[in-house]
Amino acid sequence: MARDRNADIDYVARVRRILIAVLVVALAGIFLVWRIDSPRVERLRAALIDRVVPSFDWALVPVTKVAGMIEGFQSYARIYEQNQELRRELQTMKAWKEAAVQLEQQNAKLLAQNKVRLDPKLTSVSGVVLADSGSPFRQSVLLNVGSRDGVMDGWATTDGLGLVGRIAGVGKTTSRVLLLTDASSRVPVTIQPSGQKALLVGDNTPAPPIDFIDAPEQVRPGDRVVSAGDGGVFPAGILVGQVALGADRRLRVRLAADYERLDFLRVLRSQPAERINDTGALIAPIVPPAVMLPPPEPAGTDDLAEGADG
Repeated sequence: MARDRNADIDYVARVRRILIAVLVVALAGIFLVWRIDSPRVERLRAALIDRVVPSFDWALVPVTKVAGMIEGFQSYARIYEQNQELRRELQTMKAWKEAAVQLEQQNAKLLAQNKVRLDPKLTSVSGVVLADSGSPFRQSVLLNVGSRDGVMDGWATTDGLGLVGRIAGVGKTTSRVLLLTDASSRVPVTIQPSGQKALLVGDNTPAPPIDFIDAPEQVRPGDRVVSAGDGGVFPAGILVGQVALGADRRLRVRLAADYERLDFLRVLRSQPAERINDTGALIAPIVPPAVMLPPPEPAGTDDLAEGADG
């Protein structure tokens, strides 16, 4: 039986090859036409785009919808972040409100004590920061005030927000301020509201640690740290910062002073406290015990004795 020769011919493969060849030639032609820099070809391209692109609006609808959904989700995420930020700010404002109420009550109590006398010697002189030492092992700054301005060694310095350090070297027109972050700095502090005494130890980091705390379990992050005034180095009650828990699990102090922008510093004039060497005004004099004298004899006893002898 003779076979049909036409059945053995694969027309599909041949047509596929022809279509692929035509498509390649068309794409190559479009690419070449698109690369030609000619005014006539440019007009042809513009006319082709104006003719074809508007008819594809239906194809861009899903893309437009998806883009709108993404933009709406991003807007919702921004609104959520702003809401969380407002919640944090509201919580902070509540804390400040509570602190303001406490300060108002404390101020009212102090005003009620009309016999309270403030220290008139605690004045200040302001100076401009001239330069930073820039040493990784010693942190200090120079001020343009010195002995001619009455500055003395050991006086405390602040930036208006909190304690910065102490005067550690006085010249005629300049003085050096040893910062609290210096490794040789040791400042006695008081942690409020627990009233714990501690020592602020500089270690050349922005947040120096606290050592020698009597009861560390009573100290919480966020507690207020002020100068204790022990040793007569600093006046008591100057704000130092807040307690924070460091990455090494040690209690540290987040300093209130802005160490990134130390432009002007105030030097607090603090005279040493008056010493009382005479203890007589403080301790009552010791009274010696009374001497017990024998009772006097009656007057008639001697007369009776003389009569008996006679």
